[in-house]
Amino acid sequence: MHINSFDRYEQRHSLVHHLDPRTKVVVTGLFIIANVLLPDGAWAAFAAAWGLVLLGGWLAQLPPGYLIKRSFIVLPFTLAAVTILFTLPGTAVVTFPLFSRTITISDTGLIRFASIVIRSWLSIQAAIWLTATTQFPDLMHALRHLRAPRLLIAIISFMYRYLFVLANEATRLLRAREARSAAPVGKNGGGSILWRAKVAGSMVGQLFIRSFERSERVYNAMLARGYRGQLLTMNPHVMKKRDWRVLVTAVTLIILVQIIGRL
Repeated sequence: MHINSFDRYEQRHSLVHHLDPRTKVVVTGLFIIANVLLPDGAWAAFAAAWGLVLLGGWLAQLPPGYLIKRSFIVLPFTLAAVTILFTLPGTAVVTFPLFSRTITISDTGLIRFASIVIRSWLSIQAAIWLTATTQFPDLMHALRHLRAPRLLIAIISFMYRYLFVLANEATRLLRAREARSAAPVGKNGGGSILWRAKVAGSMVGQLFIRSFERSERVYNAMLARGYRGQLLTMNPHVMKKRDWRVLVTAVTLIILVQIIGRL
């Protein structure tokens, strides 16, 4: 499986790419927190926050629409808050019958739901911006410098590293199943649905066993090579004046967005 199946880093020679990863992690985290703290219906502030995201994408030399296209993945998850439309009290905007009941959408619920969708959409764009401009090892080292729990960092690092391995194992298992389920052209191979379910269950079991055995071998090999609970990188991770200036400027802009949202 090609590395781009999971790795979304975009190689560029921009100001953002050359920033210390700690600066980008802190800015992204503060932006998401500030986004959550914005009042419902603060449309001007939401527009200003989106402007900051677009500015970050432009400074990173990302293709036009790069962040927007990939951020739509969050929209289905925001449907979890759809009940707010019907439960919050307020002035009725839309009323329609549903079986023996009458459903009413209030203006307060509509504003709250729209605000949740916009907050989620902007936050996922900020996260995509971070992963597109920061290599994964640098991102993990930035979290370590920021005193994130080492065990959590190690778990995330190994999970990311071996997603590629598990994907390759799953691809080989699927290819083997297809090779053993041949059929004449125009006919479906592989037997009944029950047969397919049994084969899928067997594949999952094999994948689990292979992963467990591999994890033991890899961990023992790492201990033999001096692993002490942290991964190393060639990036020196030194905060320069440029990083501090960008950090102060970004925090100032985020504060201004908060002020706009409360005017």
